[in-house]
Amino acid sequence: MGFFNKVKNMFQGKTETEQNEIKSYDKGLEKTRQEFSSKLNLLTRKYHKVSEEYFEELEEILIMADIGVNTVMDFMDKLRRRVKHEHILNTEDLKEIIVDEMFIIYVNNEVIVNKIKFNESGPTVLLFVGVNGVGKTTTIGKLANNLIKQGKKVLLVAGDTFRAGAVEQLKLWAHQIGVSCVSKENADPSSVIYDGLNQALEENIDVVLIDTAGRLQNKVNLMNELDKMNKVIGKMIPGAPHETLLVMDATTGQNGISQAKSFKEITNITGIVLTKLDGTAKGGIVLAIKENIGIPVKYIGLGEGIDDLKVFDIENYIYGLFKDL
Repeated sequence: MGFFNKVKNMFQGKTETEQNEIKSYDKGLEKTRQEFSSKLNLLTRKYHKVSEEYFEELEEILIMADIGVNTVMDFMDKLRRRVKHEHILNTEDLKEIIVDEMFIIYVNNEVIVNKIKFNESGPTVLLFVGVNGVGKTTTIGKLANNLIKQGKKVLLVAGDTFRAGAVEQLKLWAHQIGVSCVSKENADPSSVIYDGLNQALEENIDVVLIDTAGRLQNKVNLMNELDKMNKVIGKMIPGAPHETLLVMDATTGQNGISQAKSFKEITNITGIVLTKLDGTAKGGIVLAIKENIGIPVKYIGLGEGIDDLKVFDIENYIYGLFKDL
């Protein structure tokens, strides 16, 4: 039950920067926590003793938090086993186990890599995929700003060439953060990427961030397009793209999970960026993603500000969900 106590003492021994990160999670997960923790606290007050009725209502709370039905069923089975094995009778004691098991669901004895895999020689190429409207272009702008603050030399490439708005939006971001943006409207996306990577090699760019079209209606066309892009990228920079990040909107809930499964079928996704997590009361989607898709969440959006895209941290996330228990 150590992790529950760790959540309660998250600020101990932390630097000011680390404390500010924890506070970002606290604020960004407020909607989910108000919905989730308050219901859990009410449930504990309603049932002092562990019972089947308690389990049934807990199951409903978890499903409403968008953790996902299959994940919840597995979670409830583990919870029942631990209650029986550890002879737990009091629901107050069970809160600690719920927090511990939530953490275990995500970690699952794996080493969770939430860092970007940087290229040791030459530019690091990050390819961004996802349907229109999830915040893909904004994510690229915010991540580019984050990388600049780390001292990286950054280039943006507008690979979504058929939607004029996407090109203009990326150009605006480039202007705002002071970097170049390679673009060409109504051109073949792979030719724009070729030009962008040429420029990156000539200018000794550290990180190239590539936007792509968000059309998922015709998976065959999108798969062919992404396949062509990957071949161009790999020929110019061996081993690239180093990351293919799928951008998902947290407010779409389980629909986002089905989108992720579709993209996973057509290209090699290495990480998830979950946007608008602050705008939903169903922040349990993070656990559903890990359980259903098996791809780590690398970044989360916790607000509209330029600095509100955060590297995902499971401990900060669990704290943001459960600090009121």
